[in-house]
Amino acid sequence: MSDPASWQEGNAQYLSTAVAWLRARLERRAGEESVSTTLTPPQPKEESRSLWQQLVSRPPAEAGSISSPVSAALTASGGEHPERTAADLAAAAQMDPPPALVILGHRLGLSQFEQEALLLCAAMELDTGIAALCARAQRDPARAYPTFALALTLFDNPAWDALSPERPLRFWRLIEINQPGAQPLTTSPLRADERIVNYVKGLNYLDDRLAPLLTLLDLAGNQTDLPASHRGAVDRIVGQLKQVPAGQKLPVIQLLGSDAPTKQLVAGHVAAALGLRTYRLPSELLPAQAAELETLARLWQRESLLLPVALYLDAQACEGEGSHSAQAAAVNRLLGRVTGITFVDTREVWVGLGESALLADIAKPTPVEQRAAWATALGEQAGDTPALLAGQFSLNLASLQQIARTVLSETAGDTRPLRDRLWDACLASTRPRLNAMAQRLEPKATWDDIVLPPAEVNLLHEIVAQVGQRSTVYEEWGFHDKMSRGLGISALFAGESGTGKTMAAEVIANHLRLSLYRIDLSAVVSKYIGETEKNLRRLFEGGEDGGAILFFDEADALFGKRSEVKDSHDRYANIEINYLLQRMEAYRGLAILATNMKSALDPAFLRRLRFVVNFSFPGVAERKAIWQKVFPPRTPTRGLDLDRLARLNLTGGHIHNVALKAAFLAAHGGTPVTMPLVLESARAEFRKLDRPINEADFRWQGAAGAVA
Repeated sequence: MSDPASWQEGNAQYLSTAVAWLRARLERRAGEESVSTTLTPPQPKEESRSLWQQLVSRPPAEAGSISSPVSAALTASGGEHPERTAADLAAAAQMDPPPALVILGHRLGLSQFEQEALLLCAAMELDTGIAALCARAQRDPARAYPTFALALTLFDNPAWDALSPERPLRFWRLIEINQPGAQPLTTSPLRADERIVNYVKGLNYLDDRLAPLLTLLDLAGNQTDLPASHRGAVDRIVGQLKQVPAGQKLPVIQLLGSDAPTKQLVAGHVAAALGLRTYRLPSELLPAQAAELETLARLWQRESLLLPVALYLDAQACEGEGSHSAQAAAVNRLLGRVTGITFVDTREVWVGLGESALLADIAKPTPVEQRAAWATALGEQAGDTPALLAGQFSLNLASLQQIARTVLSETAGDTRPLRDRLWDACLASTRPRLNAMAQRLEPKATWDDIVLPPAEVNLLHEIVAQVGQRSTVYEEWGFHDKMSRGLGISALFAGESGTGKTMAAEVIANHLRLSLYRIDLSAVVSKYIGETEKNLRRLFEGGEDGGAILFFDEADALFGKRSEVKDSHDRYANIEINYLLQRMEAYRGLAILATNMKSALDPAFLRRLRFVVNFSFPGVAERKAIWQKVFPPRTPTRGLDLDRLARLNLTGGHIHNVALKAAFLAAHGGTPVTMPLVLESARAEFRKLDRPINEADFRWQGAAGAVA
């Protein structure tokens, strides 16, 4: 048979012959003739896939116009079936590919008797006369249903082991047994599973009981669209699977890494190379009850024999909970029972699988591959934008292509350059979910707002330059091939409180147009062993994708010196610091540590820091410059003596506090900001700092000689 329609028609003819043969058997058993009324089988769902397409590997789209001719074949007999012999049925089965019932028996290991018993149950859904014949054949009007007892007396060469739960009929849940109370198994009503009835008709689609738990993974493009690193991973996995001897259980494929979309893309292409479709199952949807989990495993195992499918088990949600947690135990139990191609999505190696698992580290495309993907997605409008975006953002292929499509299609009303719109879209897409552990700052300060000595300003400009040129140095000039660590940029801002450390971080973030997050140490540090490291990992990984600037204020509380180990608390505290040392060095973004106690930091941090910017106490000239910039242009001021104010021994942060307090006093009094108001505010700031106050420093004598 050369096409799906021909196979479907042949399958219907075989099924018609089989039902007629069954009726003849039942009629002989009952010793009388009966007239039957046939049921019209349901038309295939639009998404259904005929069994023919599975056999010849045709795409699912070809099944849309094919309907089952079973009803026509049965109706054509006019309700009067001649005697059919076993030879007639055997002749009808000589089609290529074979009928669905024969394929089912071969794939699930059914004996001839078990196939005949299954046909007896399935025929109840095809011919309304079968129920009456069952009742007459069993000499009991109340037994208008198939039973094992009827099958054992109806067919040749009956086998009692077909009743065993280890045999296919019950093991694969091909039949449902309604056994109320103490009724014997042999006389209990039998019913064919709906999924199996549809399969016998030639309709092959995913079991409805599994559909709510599973999601079909759609591939974004074909295999030639994959970056070289991902295509290499696909080829390696496929090659290793093809080397597994026939009859041996296939190894579970563990996909390791933090980027789930990339792992799903690789898994989908591996399955596609093997002619399979991939379904994703989140581990949190696994049932907790052992019986329900066993049913799920059995149904999926059956599906893997009836459909060309692969399972993608997303276990990241239960990773790290320990092998004894209920969810982790459910994952282990499921993996121990399913067969076929199975992927497991975890960050780290799942210890419950043993040495037989096939491990594959899957990461996002390399910066060079991302640049090429940007160039392809943007086409003629690319320019130097691909290098700019790939140097700053780490995106998977699906996100990158989605951003490009969205920005290129939404041009109405937005006159900004394409690179700016793409940059903002990447920022929005990669905005890390750090709200529980960090506070997002809206950077407003610019280079004109900050007052520092020239040497420190030059260091800040150098930091900005290195962040902007990372792609050139690491990728184009080959430093990435020479370095496995230290690819990020880390800086220490050391100085007294109020000397401009936070403002400097804002200036850098504003210039680079990057997100700035101030880390909440209280949310990161945990008293429970191992939790601090987990929080730090989520923190660094969350900020890495979009190149977010992580600002560790009061960093000495987290990056303190390692101590001598006297007890377990010291040991675990040192482990936290060691982890920080390693993670800081591996972070691919910009991390800024701010402290007013530089001496309290562990010396190992200083070696790993690329920049150390010392924020010294401002001198008179710096303080005057700060006073010149502290009041916004729209603030009404009158008669401010900046030289006099510069003599007040305050840092930039304290000067800002004084200016703000004076502005509120002026607004309340309905006057401009004047020297008396500023000096009054400065006096209050000195008292707050517990500094000695010389009243002469805060007395103002105006032009008319009046003393304030």
